[in-house]
Amino acid sequence: MLDWTDRHCRYFYRLMSEKTVLYTEMVTTGAILHGRGDYLAFNQAEHPLVLQLGGSDVNAMTECAKIAEQRGYDEVNINVGCPSDRVQNGRFGACLMAEPELVAQCVSDMQAAVDIPITVKSRIGIDDQDSYEFLHTFIEQVSQAGCQHFIIHARKAWLSGLSPKQNREIPPLDYQRVYQIKQDFPEREISINGGIKSLAEANEHLAHIDGVMIGREIYNSPYLLADADPQIYGESKAVISRQQVIEQMANYVDNHVANGGRAWHVLRHMLGLCNGLVGARQFRRHLSECAGQADANGSVLLDAFAKVAQSAS
Repeated sequence: MLDWTDRHCRYFYRLMSEKTVLYTEMVTTGAILHGRGDYLAFNQAEHPLVLQLGGSDVNAMTECAKIAEQRGYDEVNINVGCPSDRVQNGRFGACLMAEPELVAQCVSDMQAAVDIPITVKSRIGIDDQDSYEFLHTFIEQVSQAGCQHFIIHARKAWLSGLSPKQNREIPPLDYQRVYQIKQDFPEREISINGGIKSLAEANEHLAHIDGVMIGREIYNSPYLLADADPQIYGESKAVISRQQVIEQMANYVDNHVANGGRAWHVLRHMLGLCNGLVGARQFRRHLSECAGQADANGSVLLDAFAKVAQSAS
C-alpha cells in the first residue's frame, strides 16, 4: 500500500471502524533514520496502529523498532512481501524470503530491543522457490526467532519479468497453502491476504485462520469498513453513516488546510466512499476536479456528497 495508507487515509478509516487494525504504508529504514520528513507521524485516534517496515540491515531495523515504540506504535511489521524493483534494489521486500536466516535475525534482535510485537508479512513463495516446503521452512525459521504472527499473501511473487501490478494477479491465489501453514503451526497467529473483496469472504477465511488483511478492496470501496465492527468483531454499536463520515472528514480537511496542508492530500483517499450509490460518479468527478485547487477545503467534500444526495432523491 505504498503511497496509499498515509496518516490521512488511516484517520478516515478509523472513523468507520474502531476495532480494525490499521497498517502504515511501507516505510524504509533509510527514510526513518535519514529522511528529511517525519514519516512516522500519526493521529492518536488511529490506534491500534502497526508500522510496516522495509529494510534488511539488522542494526537499522532494530533502531527503527526502538523509534517506533518510542513514538507510540502498537506493533512493527517487517515487509517480506513487496515485489517491486525499487524494493529489491534495496534488498528488502519479497526477495528476503530467500534469506530466512536474515529475517530471523532481524526478528530476534528487534524483539529483544522492544516490548511491542515484531511480526512478518510474506508471500507464499518467490520465483521458482514456490514449494510448500520452502514456505514451511521460512515460517519455521522465523518462528523460532520469536515471531508470533505471520501475515501471508496467498500468491507467490515473481521478482523478475512481472510488474508489481501483474504480481497482484499472477499467478493464482492459493489460500489452501496458508490454511495448511496454520495447521502446521497452530501455536502461531496466521493471517491471510490477497484478493479478498468482502467481509463475507473474510469471515469464510476466519473459519481456517486467525486474521484477514484487506488492502486494495478497502481502498477502492472504503465504506466496507463501516460494517467491520459488527460483522467481524461482533460489536453491537450503530454503524456510522456516510453522512456522518463526510461531516467529520470535512472538519478534518479544514483543520489540515488551516495548518498549511492541501485538501487533496486527504480527499484523494475518499474517492471510493460512495461507490455503489447513485451519483457515485458525480461524487468522484467533483472531488477529482475541485479538491486539487489551491483554495479547496472541506466544503469540496460536502458539495461532492450533495450530488449523491441529489441523485438519490
